[in-house]
Amino acid sequence: MSNYILDPMHSEITFKVKHLMITNVTGSFQNFSANMTAASEDFSDAAISFEAAIASISTGNEQRDTHLKSEEFFDATNFPTLNFVSSALTKKAGSNYTLIGNLTLKGITKEVTLDVEFGGTMTDFYGQFKAGFEISGTINRSEFGLTWSAVTEAGGVVVSDEVKLHMAVQMIKQA
Repeated sequence: MSNYILDPMHSEITFKVKHLMITNVTGSFQNFSANMTAASEDFSDAAISFEAAIASISTGNEQRDTHLKSEEFFDATNFPTLNFVSSALTKKAGSNYTLIGNLTLKGITKEVTLDVEFGGTMTDFYGQFKAGFEISGTINRSEFGLTWSAVTEAGGVVVSDEVKLHMAVQMIKQA
């Protein structure tokens, strides 16, 4: 069994949500970590856990970030982390997998299904063996208690319930 940790310098955790239903706002988490164990070279038996600090959320706009950290959205004071623990990683075909696990956000845990593309392995300049993955999926924010909503004068929705997730991660094999 091999153990891996996330390389935060070469990984990113982002999300997109529709604003006014006409454009996407992109955000990211700046402080996050992950662990993975696997015996198989193709990682088909991998067990994965992930955590992100809610206070590290960034959308490039300080006012919006403050609102997202408030009780109206993530409530970073009472729920400081987002957590994910895998229950299954299933190889579909080639380098494509399905990842199933429990996502906990704002104290609510729900099972989510994510698409994974295994990018391969490589030893870097420092002799570290790394594995790369692109992970994507969609969640419904209101299912996790992120229910703040507003309607424009014309009756349009300000923020959609659907949130698109995207993670590009490098995992470093531990000695």
